[in-house]
Amino acid sequence: MNEYSNPKQVHPPLGAYSHTVKVPPNATWLILSGQVGVNASGKLQTGMRRQAEQVFRNILACLRANRMRKEDLVKLVVYLIDSRLIEEYRAARTKMLGTDVVPASTLLIIDGLANPDMLIEVEAWAAKG
Repeated sequence: MNEYSNPKQVHPPLGAYSHTVKVPPNATWLILSGQVGVNASGKLQTGMRRQAEQVFRNILACLRANRMRKEDLVKLVVYLIDSRLIEEYRAARTKMLGTDVVPASTLLIIDGLANPDMLIEVEAWAAKG
């Protein structure tokens, strides 16, 4: 089982994440390409909230396809095109992952993504011991 922790020598997390995640020896790793708000039929969802929820649906589908669960997530890298979208992202993440899943996480504000209508992309790493 992955071990999530927040060392006392480091400030408390500023959001729903852990400062460290220790993965057990011989764990199976799964690394997901950046997921965007495009559904299985290829349609980009409209608006930040819908795109973010679709991103997490895609991540959860990738985990299930590899016999993993959201609890196996160990790292997220989130790319947003505007800092004003952070709260909507956080609300979508909480809706889709709950509050108990707290992988290590990095959030970046960038100039744009591959499609100018895309507002968010999330890379994910998972490990199952």
